[in-house]
Amino acid sequence: MPLPSTLTPIANLTLNSATQTVTFQNLPQNYTDIMLVSVFGATSGMDVHIRFNGDSNASNYGTVRMFSQSAGAFSSRVTDAGIQPRTSLNQTAGALSCILRTNIMNYKSTSMYKPVIGRYDFVGQTEQHSGTWMSTAAINKIELVALANTFTAGSSFTLYGIKAA
Repeated sequence: MPLPSTLTPIANLTLNSATQTVTFQNLPQNYTDIMLVSVFGATSGMDVHIRFNGDSNASNYGTVRMFSQSAGAFSSRVTDAGIQPRTSLNQTAGALSCILRTNIMNYKSTSMYKPVIGRYDFVGQTEQHSGTWMSTAAINKIELVALANTFTAGSSFTLYGIKAA
């Protein structure tokens, strides 16, 4: 007998036109964790920030990134106005060549900071990232913000709820 799935789709958004910000709000509070899966293109290279509850205060976020590309492997620590998976993507303009999977643990907790881990894949490069939103507020809104450019039409974003097994 197969085990029941612990991954439940909550919301899905496919862009009809280019936009700078993708928002999921009024998140249900009946899951243990949430996962955001994004498949997108951009008008050209760009930075992406993941923000919670409209908070853009850089002192509330920290990200550690480890990535590899044809030039070698690198790591960095970033404090910026959101969890920052990767900067300055070198991709074909408009191509749906980026896949970002982000897990947010204990998103509804009001007694701890929110840990975030993820993987970012795009043409010729892979990155693992972890970060923290340093707030004890329950997350009820998630924004992906494309800095300097836009997510292209056809980009899709799916939010899943995860229940403890």
